[in-house]
Amino acid sequence: MTAVRKMRTRVLEAAIAGPQRLADARRTPERGDVPGWVLITLMTAGLVTALWKFAGPALTGLFDNAIHSVSGS
Repeated sequence: MTAVRKMRTRVLEAAIAGPQRLADARRTPERGDVPGWVLITLMTAGLVTALWKFAGPALTGLFDNAIHSVSGS
């Protein structure tokens, strides 16, 4: 079998198998890991809140200092 015929055979096999794979995917719904993503989101929000509680005044002072140095007032 020549390389062209092998390639043609592979393309035809993929074209025939494609719709079947799509049909199989529709039969087995995948919901993903929703509770995991919710937990990651809540933990991130908690970390940001905790860091902001301790670093908020320092960050505000840093921002104000930078604005005053740029504006010249």
